[in-house]
Amino acid sequence: MKRIMEKKSQHNNILLAVFAFAAVVVVVGVIGFVAFGRTPDVIQGEVEVSEYRVSSKVPGRILELRVQEGDYVKVGDTLAILDAPDIVAKKAQAVGAEDAASALRTMADNGARREQVRGAFEVWQQAKAGLDIAEKSYGRVQRLFDEGVMSAQKRDEAYANYKAMEAQAKAAKSQYDMAVAGARREEREAAAAQVRRAQGAVQEVNSYINETVQRAQMEGEVSDVYPKVGELVGSGSPIMSISVMDDQWGTFNVREDQLEGLKIGDTFTAFCPAFNKDIRMKVYYIKDEGSYAVWKATKSNGQYDLKTFEVKARPIDKVDGLRPGMSLIIKR
Repeated sequence: MKRIMEKKSQHNNILLAVFAFAAVVVVVGVIGFVAFGRTPDVIQGEVEVSEYRVSSKVPGRILELRVQEGDYVKVGDTLAILDAPDIVAKKAQAVGAEDAASALRTMADNGARREQVRGAFEVWQQAKAGLDIAEKSYGRVQRLFDEGVMSAQKRDEAYANYKAMEAQAKAAKSQYDMAVAGARREEREAAAAQVRRAQGAVQEVNSYINETVQRAQMEGEVSDVYPKVGELVGSGSPIMSISVMDDQWGTFNVREDQLEGLKIGDTFTAFCPAFNKDIRMKVYYIKDEGSYAVWKATKSNGQYDLKTFEVKARPIDKVDGLRPGMSLIIKR
């Protein structure tokens, strides 16, 4: 009897140990499922800002850099000064051409000099006097011819001389009128056009000279300065980059199965480790990254490929101190 009771007790202990082990396995499984079974998807992005490069239309040597990396500049601030002696020489040539064209226009507008007008007048008066004598001589010869005293030959010579002097007087009068009137309208217009052309050349050179002084076009922070003082820079070569700190956004690369809630116009919350706080953002741009971008193949499981999209979102509220390159985390 005693032996039977011992066997029953041993059997109960075994059952109790089995149940205890099973309970431990279940508890550990539940804890593991809760702790590790539902790891949230993490989408990481970063802050970006709009940026523009400062460059010159004309080649030159860096004479002075007024700012350095990290400086905050406002519109109109002087950033760099270039030395371009070739442009200065071209301006001297353009100014000389403008002065010459202006002198020609003045001469055309003023007409002939007073001495030339007076000389033309005297020639006209001389021609008039000759015409008067020739006319009187022809009259006397004509009367003698009518009386039969003078030959027809002499009468014809006197008449020819009279007509020649008449034409000479008209020519002298025309020269005098032209001297008084000055240059023709077409000549004055041509002279004025030459002046405008020369002025345009001066303005063009002045615009190039203005390019030797580079000024900030937008407010922002100097992110990079490329050349050093004394170095040559070519036409269009970047001198420095300015980050427009007021124009910020976050860029995320998101698989298409994670795009829920990230369509254009949607708002979401991103965690910024740099400030240890959440930032509200609104999606304004979404675009397929293309076949070259990162993608996830699932065809081995008999399903489909997941492509990646570039999603951009702007902060809804202004965040002081937010800088390009800072991480943004989305947990789904």
